[in-house]
Amino acid sequence: MKSMTALILAFIVAVTFTGWVNGETAGTDSGVTSVTLKGSSITAEGSGATVEGTTLTITSGGTYTISGTLNDGQIRVDTKDEEAVKLVLNGATIACSSSAPLYVINADKTVITLAEGTKNYITDGGSYLAQDAESDEPNAAVFSNDDLTINGEGSLTVTANYNHGIAGKDDLKINGGQIAVTAVNDGIRGRDSVTIKDGTVTVKSGGDGIQSNNDEDAEKGLISIEGGTIAITSGGDGIQAETSLSVSGGEITIKSGGGSSMGSSTYAWGSQDMGPSATDCDTESAKGLKAGVALIISGGTITIDSSDDSIHSNDSMTINGGTITATSGDDGMHSDSTLEINEGDIRITKSYEGLESASITLNAGTIHIGASDDGINVVSNDDTSAAQGRPDQNHYPATGNNYLHINGGYIVIYANGDGIDVNGPIEMTGGTVVVNGPTNNGNGALDFLGTFRMTAGYLLAAGSSGMAQAPDTSSTQYAVLLTFSSAQPAGTIVHIESEEGRDILTFMPAKAYQSIVLCSPDLEKGETYVMYTGGRSTGTVNDGLYSGGTYIAGTEITRFTITGIITNVGSSNNQNPGAIPGTNPGTNPGNNPRMKPNTSGVPTMAPTQAPTGTGTGALSVMSTPAEASISLDGIYKGVTPVILSGITSGIHQLRASKTGYQEYSTGVSITPGKTTHLPITLKAQSGSAATSNPTPEVTPIPAPFAKGTGIIGVTSTPSGASVFCDGGFRGLSPLTLTGVSAGSHQLKLTRTGYQEYLTRVTVTGGSTTSISALLTLLETGASQGTSSSRQNLLPLSTISRIAEASPVPTEERSALTCSVYHGSG
Repeated sequence: MKSMTALILAFIVAVTFTGWVNGETAGTDSGVTSVTLKGSSITAEGSGATVEGTTLTITSGGTYTISGTLNDGQIRVDTKDEEAVKLVLNGATIACSSSAPLYVINADKTVITLAEGTKNYITDGGSYLAQDAESDEPNAAVFSNDDLTINGEGSLTVTANYNHGIAGKDDLKINGGQIAVTAVNDGIRGRDSVTIKDGTVTVKSGGDGIQSNNDEDAEKGLISIEGGTIAITSGGDGIQAETSLSVSGGEITIKSGGGSSMGSSTYAWGSQDMGPSATDCDTESAKGLKAGVALIISGGTITIDSSDDSIHSNDSMTINGGTITATSGDDGMHSDSTLEINEGDIRITKSYEGLESASITLNAGTIHIGASDDGINVVSNDDTSAAQGRPDQNHYPATGNNYLHINGGYIVIYANGDGIDVNGPIEMTGGTVVVNGPTNNGNGALDFLGTFRMTAGYLLAAGSSGMAQAPDTSSTQYAVLLTFSSAQPAGTIVHIESEEGRDILTFMPAKAYQSIVLCSPDLEKGETYVMYTGGRSTGTVNDGLYSGGTYIAGTEITRFTITGIITNVGSSNNQNPGAIPGTNPGTNPGNNPRMKPNTSGVPTMAPTQAPTGTGTGALSVMSTPAEASISLDGIYKGVTPVILSGITSGIHQLRASKTGYQEYSTGVSITPGKTTHLPITLKAQSGSAATSNPTPEVTPIPAPFAKGTGIIGVTSTPSGASVFCDGGFRGLSPLTLTGVSAGSHQLKLTRTGYQEYLTRVTVTGGSTTSISALLTLLETGASQGTSSSRQNLLPLSTISRIAEASPVPTEERSALTCSVYHGSG
């Protein structure tokens, strides 16, 4: 019995020892040595440690608790290789002016446990004495030559004035604790590897935030983030692994290189061939996440604001999951060889180019991209057009195997350059792609070399017409390329339906457009379709696409029949003869047998962008979901989708709010004479949790159909008219006003060059009132006055009775001033 008891005790001791060595438990052990720091002296009660002045040297494996304050001294660990040491920091403050305050010279493994509820501090000086001149070691406030693990439930604050914050030459693990590091160079370094499983880690560093820099062993130089909360502000890379970087969990927030507003401006900023070798960890770089060989993300929540690429690999990148928000001064995601996305929610809110690699495969996931140049860019090493001479261009291996494969997923692109630019073929076998492409004819919504074979999925690409391209005849799914004779304003709905009235497309592009490519399984050979512009929809809008509801007709533009795999309708500077009339001055509808004459009374004049004055610009805001309340600089401006004009140039604060969703707040830069496009996705609130953003200083707008309120939907021809309700400016048409009190209201629309439009609107609680205003052009030299159209001033009840009693053709019904329909509320 005694021998059995001894065996059990021995087993318990062995398990406890193994546990804290592996960092799995804080544990307690008999024979603990207690170390007390007393300003300029140290006392140690127990075995395994010696004291010499203000230096404590641990020479044997075991557990050591350290408490008190050491003004200028050092804790050293120097044991046999097979012995592990556990240091329990129990309210310890350790400072050393001339070396590393905590220095592990030799040990099999060292575990630093932060005692629950305690605060611990380690601070070094600005210069080290007697360090190894060849290796410059120790070079961190917490430095270990061997494996180092940090765990526990307390906190540790490290201030590194000489070089790095926490550094280990072998494996470095963080399994718990609240760790804050401020360092003049790198924050946390593990030469062979860094693994973070739990805890809260905050890093402010002049160099990299977290780094693994072993460039001599292909199986080392690794970083794995499996959990915890990590916040990094770094002058260099946020997290940089010499070989492989893996993120499978946790919450990561990174601001590198000063953020995206400090976009890269030097030649080959952060590219793989800046330094003496392609994987030199000291290369000047300010990326968010960076891997020398492979970067894999399979989980976690990642938010990056970087001056350089937000996520970068010198070889391959694979995204298998996670939630990623990237705001970049360069590329959103860049991989030299391959980029594959299999799952995840990816939002690149700002970038030079959104996704960039020599080859890209998109299999699943939700991807939103905002890019000042190309949304998706597939380039070869000898490509010069994609970089457009920018000084911070990346370089690629000359593989000659450049392609884009889209097999699934939901991809939405807002790009000022090419929406999708591929120096090779494109193949699409599934998924949904929506492109809001360029407005200049030097770029296209789609730009590719070779073939674009599409066999399944949904493709919608709007942009300029000068370089418009569509899937080619190798495809098996029908597509149509529509080209307008003049640019259509941002926010102008385009609607396509079958002759029987079956909806094919209702889309509100976020930018001006002159061509649209649609490849959809709904298009059928031999079928004739009708296209409208303008009007409005009662459906639900996401990323400009409407689903459900009813389309209230605008102007019928043309009719076309699908005659082959690719049907060209209209003309472009690139490839197609003919023209889509009806939107160009002087067009005679009778010249086109497929186009019905314009009988709606809408002038066939070229539309214009929202007016901007000298020193002012415009802002187009779209949100998912729609009808979010927008305020600019604390002043309510209306609900989305909305276009705001006459905004003074510079930085403005925009806030979006909607009942049941977290408030969204961001800074917006307005450029004189230009329209800034801002897509917003609101996150649903979980329970009643408060959001981190402050509440805007505006009166909240009641939810649609709140008791005693209704909705006014306002459209105008042309669009972009300023809308006033009861004398207050509410935004630009098309516009939806929610939470309007029941009763009579005065509505006024104004637009430069047109007569002022006035009417009264009667709102009924729980109902939606729709107003379609036909603005009248001013005669040359006439001053702006009030429209005298009797039709425009008819009471709502009268117009409603006329509409019900006298069936009106669709194209004529669109000219009626207003109609009333009841909402579901």
